[in-house]
Amino acid sequence: MSAAALAWPVAVAGAALAAALAVELRRRAELVARACHELRGPLTAAHLALHGAAVAAGPSSLRVEAAGFELRRAGRALEDLAAARRGARAGDRSEPVELGELLRAQAAAWEAVARAAGAELRVGPVPPAAVVHGDPVRIAQALGNVVANAIEHGGGVVRVQVGRAAGRVRVEVADGGPGLPASVSTLARRPRAG
Repeated sequence: MSAAALAWPVAVAGAALAAALAVELRRRAELVARACHELRGPLTAAHLALHGAAVAAGPSSLRVEAAGFELRRAGRALEDLAAARRGARAGDRSEPVELGELLRAQAAAWEAVARAAGAELRVGPVPPAAVVHGDPVRIAQALGNVVANAIEHGGGVVRVQVGRAAGRVRVEVADGGPGLPASVSTLARRPRAG
């Protein structure tokens, strides 16, 4: 059989495979869209219930504030998932963020996680006017990920410190673990699986 005679069956098989893959990708995108839609309702209801409880109880406690912020983080993750269907992520909102307020609210949630993991969380004093410009939910996501890693992998006492120097604000998280296997810049350059 000639090469030209083999080319047509190979081309037809390739086109059929591409069509089948396109159908599967559309099906998966639809499943993601449905899941996002189904999760928005409970997240919104939980956020409204939490807000109602805070209003009924008077000034909100740090735990209520922390739970509300965690719901906003979950909502942003859901927005990212929905945007992933378009090959993007949800847009960021830039605003002044007072780190002291954000850390105080987040620490209430982190402390419970630390206790459950047998660790202790200590948040140091935050200098006055430790303000950064960014998306408060994205900043909370980044801090939450670093603190969660410190609690899970470092254990012992997990310290969160905020400092100011030369017009910059720096957040440091330290724990009793062995540390990273390489520098952050080296780890960031490595390809990620999954």
